[in-house]
Amino acid sequence: MPEPKRHRLSRRTSKILLGTGAVVVLAAANAPAVYDFASTQYHAYEIDKAEYKAERGQWSLVDVPEEYRINTIHAALLHTGKVLLVAGSGNDAKQFDAKTFRTVLWDPKENTFENIPTPADLFCAGHTQLPDGRLLVAGGTQRYETLEGDVEKAGGLMIVYNENPDEPKTLPKGTRFTGRENGRTFESHASVIVPRAKKKTDPQTGKAEVTASSARVYVEALEKGPRHQTGTQDQYRVSGLEGDEKQNIYGIAQKLSFDKKDFQGIKDTFEFDPVAERYVQVDPMHEARWYPTLTTLEDGKVLSVSGLDDIGQVVPGKNEIYDPRTRKWEFLPKARFFPTYPALFLASDGRIFYTGSNAGYGPDDQGREPGIWDLDSNKFTKVPGISDPDILETSMSVLLPPAQEQRYMVLGGGGVGESPKSTDRTRLVDLREDEPRFRDGPRLYDKARYPSSVILPDDTVLTTNGSGDYRGKSDSNVLKAAIYDPETDKFTAAADPLVGRNYHSGGLLLPDGRVMTFGSDSLFSDKANSKKAKFDQTLEIYTPPYLHQGGARPVLRDPEGGRRTVKLGSTVSYDSDDPKAISKVRLIRPGSFTHVTNVEQRSIALDFDRTEKGVEVTLPQNPALVPPGWYMLSAVDDRGVPSEAVWVHVPVAADAPTQETTDEDPEPALK
Repeated sequence: MPEPKRHRLSRRTSKILLGTGAVVVLAAANAPAVYDFASTQYHAYEIDKAEYKAERGQWSLVDVPEEYRINTIHAALLHTGKVLLVAGSGNDAKQFDAKTFRTVLWDPKENTFENIPTPADLFCAGHTQLPDGRLLVAGGTQRYETLEGDVEKAGGLMIVYNENPDEPKTLPKGTRFTGRENGRTFESHASVIVPRAKKKTDPQTGKAEVTASSARVYVEALEKGPRHQTGTQDQYRVSGLEGDEKQNIYGIAQKLSFDKKDFQGIKDTFEFDPVAERYVQVDPMHEARWYPTLTTLEDGKVLSVSGLDDIGQVVPGKNEIYDPRTRKWEFLPKARFFPTYPALFLASDGRIFYTGSNAGYGPDDQGREPGIWDLDSNKFTKVPGISDPDILETSMSVLLPPAQEQRYMVLGGGGVGESPKSTDRTRLVDLREDEPRFRDGPRLYDKARYPSSVILPDDTVLTTNGSGDYRGKSDSNVLKAAIYDPETDKFTAAADPLVGRNYHSGGLLLPDGRVMTFGSDSLFSDKANSKKAKFDQTLEIYTPPYLHQGGARPVLRDPEGGRRTVKLGSTVSYDSDDPKAISKVRLIRPGSFTHVTNVEQRSIALDFDRTEKGVEVTLPQNPALVPPGWYMLSAVDDRGVPSEAVWVHVPVAADAPTQETTDEDPEPALK
């Protein structure tokens, strides 16, 4: 039987089949990459659909020119509508050594930027809104941390004494101290004012008794090497003194060694003027502070709490009040200790509510329990029931809208220090209850340290980002977001952010109803923790679902054509295109965010009446509910869509209670 005839393939057909085979082989080999690419393309297509954006919102990146990119660590919305972005040295020791301190002013409406001269290292300062719209910025960095083993010069605490009852003594930075016994010389890293000694005369005998005053300053050896350290207490002569001052003024130090040196704070205080767009220096605080919290009170004064001092120790409860009228600081009469960056909110009864949230430094067994603090009596009433109390550090706290209901939420958090612990718990408390107690709320989208929460005009709260481990270690950034509705006590998934953000990140509500997020300071850029990460200098905008509903937004117009000053309890009118559609009006305080801390933001429900031309709104009378300052006023329609905000100035109430202060240094609450 003859063999069947074999057909030969043409050269062209062979090439086609060979090519097809190669494609099949390549596709098989690269199937995961092809799948990922296709999935990415499909995801981009899905999230750009109108119905998706109407349900979950949309994220976009801001185009920031190279010359304005900074390590944004602090951000505050100003009443001009611009956002102050502050880096200082930006957690970069090289920038600190070079005295390169950065601030950028961003106009989100025009997307324009301006570099602002920055007079000191405001990295890790505290900030809050003042009644006239200026931003108070207090504290910052005097010295960067140096780990044990990396310390090159012996140093430590020098206590300087003054036995002269007639006048104080100022010793400038660089003053030298030489040991009477050890003969070693050390130099101060900051100026120090030593008060005059206290003099008390016995009325019976007429004899005067003088008690030396003291002040502290950090000193360091002039040269490197272990031979310059000391091991025992010694008295030190102060260079540059003449006459009796040589005897009256001296230093005493214990061991001056190569132990780990913590970050150290500064006393410097500035007001940022949003109109002149510059920093104005005012009187310094009594205590140096790094990681402090500033909280505006009902009389417009500002409470400054905690922080690392000028020798790197947590300020032992010596808290201060700033008076914007005199631009001076005075102590509260009695001390109260808190860890650094405590979440301290002005409650509607004028007391201070501490949620337990904090960031960074302080013993793990002191000052961490939530409670209500009466500044007048210094009484602290504990609020029990909070879950996972040992992992409240790096948690976010927010006064839920509307503020009249005095409900607070604590979200996520982690263990003290560099602990890898984190939680997805949320905790809720209502301060209107006779005996307030925390209860667990719905779970967050993931376990997260450093989540950022921002109040929205429709009475919901956007929470976004965070990381599962300390500073995003092991590639643990959480690329998720959710919107919490206090009325239903539920989270709804929002669109996923484009950028992972952890330590040194935050977010702010903008006047047009969008949200901006900033920052992120990961330690490593890979899962193996082998590659050092770079600070994320991007800005991101979230456009919430309410801005994707279609149709016209509600409108508020000031018939007088300008910005209003409205006293508490007063009524004011605004024009609107469709008054019948307005369902609520909210007064929202602009945020000031850093280190998981934004105690400024609050949304107050306003009583209102519809008129033929618009609405008449009435402000509450309580200055503790509405502390003085500038606010965004938004009308929300029956679909939950807010208007663009108009700005309202609330002046200091004539009858606002004031806090008792003193120029006397209180006894420490923690020694």
